[in-house]
Amino acid sequence: MITIEGLCKDYGPRRAIRDLSFDVRQGEVLGFLGPNGAGKTTTMKIITAFMPPSSGRVSVMGFDTVKDTVKARRCIGYLPENNPLYNDLKVESFLAFAAGAKGVKPSQRRARIKEVLHACGLEEVGGRLIGRLSKGFRQRVGLAQALINDPPVLVLDEPTIGLDPKQIYEIRHLIKEVSKERTIILSSHILPEVSQLCDRVAIINKGAIVAIDRPENLTTGLREHTSITLRVGADQAEAARIIGGIPGVVNVAQAEDGGLVVDAVRDSDPRPTIVRRLVEADIDVFEITRRDLSLEEIFMRLITEEGASA
Repeated sequence: MITIEGLCKDYGPRRAIRDLSFDVRQGEVLGFLGPNGAGKTTTMKIITAFMPPSSGRVSVMGFDTVKDTVKARRCIGYLPENNPLYNDLKVESFLAFAAGAKGVKPSQRRARIKEVLHACGLEEVGGRLIGRLSKGFRQRVGLAQALINDPPVLVLDEPTIGLDPKQIYEIRHLIKEVSKERTIILSSHILPEVSQLCDRVAIINKGAIVAIDRPENLTTGLREHTSITLRVGADQAEAARIIGGIPGVVNVAQAEDGGLVVDAVRDSDPRPTIVRRLVEADIDVFEITRRDLSLEEIFMRLITEEGASA
């Protein structure tokens, strides 16, 4: 669906992105993460044919974004970070304008407007001025214009920025619904949002991709130990002594919440042995959980390590 090969972009002497290469597969939601100034928005503008690269190539549905710009743009729905809306137009009028600009046939425009109003939950505000809508409804209008020509690819840059928790929930649900039939690139600073919505994650820092994979695979590659948390009965000191003697356990410490944290040899799982030994010692086990790195921890570790190596 989307192929990026050796992508670079220079602003005078400064190289904003350098040698980016990755694919986004059909029907996939790819999370695009990075700190401010990492090159996310520049990359998304090149993918959507809003600007050309200095070197490298992007193809969308087989169309080169430089050589076949118009054909590539017809395949893409784009919601930029600063949602560009005409405040003096009514929602339906704006969508009619967007449909005409994106080449929707006149005979199909009314049906498409009706479909996206329903899909984006805008039916009740179709006749209202955009400038009088809440931030959440304005984001829905932006997503509706991105969908108006029924594109197979969506590029969403910070789609929930500035929304309240209820609006964020509604927009996330909407993205989940439209992702069933489309390939999506989603940029967000809200890392739990990426975990909920995305199949894979690409992390960019200082203009280069430092990791791209499923979150669980990134966890496996980065963790130094298998980490386990557990809560036991009153005799914590004895429990820690017993667990410390189990082969493969490298450290036992008390957690901030009063439980125990166990570090074991990477890729091992000593939970069955821990439970069996503690039960044999007549120590109650209330909870035992294997703890993986969160996406926030993965992100910070990759950014820090990449910065240190640079």
